[in-house]
Amino acid sequence: MTTAKPTVWGIGGTRAMRVHWTLLELGVDYEMHAILTRSPGTQTDEFARLNPKRKIPVLCHGPLVLTESAAIVSYLTDTFPAPEGFFVPSDAAQRARLNEWSYFVMTELDAHSLYLIRRHDGLKEIYGEAPEAVASAREYFLKQVNAMADKVDAAGKFLMGEGFSTADIIFMSCLDWAMMYEFPLPQALMNYHARVAKRPVYQKAMRLNYPELYTDDF
Repeated sequence: MTTAKPTVWGIGGTRAMRVHWTLLELGVDYEMHAILTRSPGTQTDEFARLNPKRKIPVLCHGPLVLTESAAIVSYLTDTFPAPEGFFVPSDAAQRARLNEWSYFVMTELDAHSLYLIRRHDGLKEIYGEAPEAVASAREYFLKQVNAMADKVDAAGKFLMGEGFSTADIIFMSCLDWAMMYEFPLPQALMNYHARVAKRPVYQKAMRLNYPELYTDDF
């Protein structure tokens, strides 16, 4: 493993939040470039060399450059020691269970539903209005998340049982996003969200990633 200090590019978005939160949970010292999505910082030649897609977040660790948040958080837990109570898979079956949760959230909730709503509702001045697509995405999100509510409840304290994991970080970031859009989430998910939101590191990551929204009283 390289001894270089990790560097993160990006703050202010759901996907950047995942990376900062994971690094803070692991207690990793890292450097940060606090650039926002679609900001001038993403348009520089330096940033384009790291990520031609010109999107945040980006993780640099020695010669390695990663540009997808789910891949980044998985790499971090494979690379740095985890604290007590942090779940890291120890065999193929555990890895598959963790991946199943993560892939479900990233495909069915994040990319398929929430990001479409963001593009054509929250950013309609850039991407254009598509009310039928937005309504369909909202309906699909609720169908999928309600289908998994009982499984979340049955899992225990966290998605992998008593151990907190990157699957929780990815899922929680989408629940935050859904609550911002005022989705009527089932009570089991509201209870889960309330449990995870009490984690001091979650609150620290929120302050770091959204400095304009949170005060020292948060």
